[in-house]
Amino acid sequence: MAIEKEKLIEMYRTMVRIRRFEERVAREFADGNIPGSVHSYIGEEAVAAGAIAHLRTDDYILSTHRGHGHLIAKGGKTDLMMAELFAKKTGYNLGKGGSMHIADVDIGILGAMGIVGSGIPIATGAGLSAKMRGTDQVTICFFGDGASNIGRFHEGINMASIWSLPVIFICENNLYAVSVPQSYSMKIRDIADRAVSYGIPGVAVDGMNVIAVYETVGEAVARARRGEGPTLVECKTYRYRGHAEGLPSPYRTKEEVEEWMKKDPIKTYTEKLIEMKVLTKKRADEIDQEMLEEMDKAVKFAQESPFPKPEETLENVYA
Repeated sequence: MAIEKEKLIEMYRTMVRIRRFEERVAREFADGNIPGSVHSYIGEEAVAAGAIAHLRTDDYILSTHRGHGHLIAKGGKTDLMMAELFAKKTGYNLGKGGSMHIADVDIGILGAMGIVGSGIPIATGAGLSAKMRGTDQVTICFFGDGASNIGRFHEGINMASIWSLPVIFICENNLYAVSVPQSYSMKIRDIADRAVSYGIPGVAVDGMNVIAVYETVGEAVARARRGEGPTLVECKTYRYRGHAEGLPSPYRTKEEVEEWMKKDPIKTYTEKLIEMKVLTKKRADEIDQEMLEEMDKAVKFAQESPFPKPEETLENVYA
């Protein structure tokens, strides 16, 4: 698949934006400026950037507790996201949702879900909606390896398969469900193999390689738009930091982390783009600086924004 130069650079910018956002969030959390919990996407940027690069504004995504990368790749504004993390009124959810629950229906972000696997049946519903309305919209649903052992995974994918719904189920396999290794919780090596039992394609791909993700998900998106049903894509990736900020990782070795960091998706992609003469080192540095400045502005916006008032607690709720 030949990829246009503009698309290659767009994915690069997305990856760097995600990395710099997450690094800044980790810092602000450590400084006590962000309440609740934060789950970093550092190391997994190629999955969100490569997959979502195929989507239109009116396509949908369902995200997870580790969802900042998905939201940014779908067009989420870093200032509004940062304000939400700071629990400020100017945030996407008026400061009431925090890190794990950002939604923006206007750009197809149907929600980030804190409950593991809960986005899967919702994605199936979004796919059913598109089919009933006769559109060619697709939905991408992200979830982790641990979620593939949950009942909602089997129920949601089974229903999507029998109705041939336009949903791409993307398992971000970072090897650990909090602290439980995949090798302990399942007998199979490739989670993508589970697609066989639903009669749909299942593909395992290197989730540290943005071009590999882009090409694989591109085929799944095209198939869904043609009305040929869902695909299960397993992206083998790795989170560099603990399950959540502030939590140690005694369940994995320093050597394992270092080995995966040698495959850093941004470093290897930068080298490839320079080799392809799509990007220069100077331009790469400029993009990085742009993102650092963007995060400074996002934090300033969040810091200067007001908190919700106590009397607003019961607004925007069903009952």
